[in-house]
Amino acid sequence: MEKIKINTIIEIVGMPKEHVVDTMQKVIDLIEKDEEIKLESKDTAEPELIKDLWSTFTEFELEFETFKKLTGFCFDFMPSSVEIISPEKPELNSKDIEDLLNDVLAKTHQYDMALKRMILEKRAKDRQENSKTA
Repeated sequence: MEKIKINTIIEIVGMPKEHVVDTMQKVIDLIEKDEEIKLESKDTAEPELIKDLWSTFTEFELEFETFKKLTGFCFDFMPSSVEIISPEKPELNSKDIEDLLNDVLAKTHQYDMALKRMILEKRAKDRQENSKTA
């Protein structure tokens, strides 16, 4: 399969400004050190204060050997957007599609379990608070 080249944007929002800048640098460092990602270029925007939160983003041009590695990157780094530059018509076999779907399902189940855990913890906390006031 032909290598996959993408443009992607990773955005960091939070407080304080230093944390946002440091976190973005950590993301850049992780991408630069990852041997499965070929970094073609990067361009980081200056942090900007938007509605009491600091925001910055970096646009990357990256290259991956396989669709699975691109999928892993997306799950690991949660980019805001991905544009496939090449190949124009990627060839995906059924294994690539299965891997992607199973990764999506696994991540969805993780989020579902985390949400359920938070709901149960909140209910337990509410019951505990209600029993103190009763």
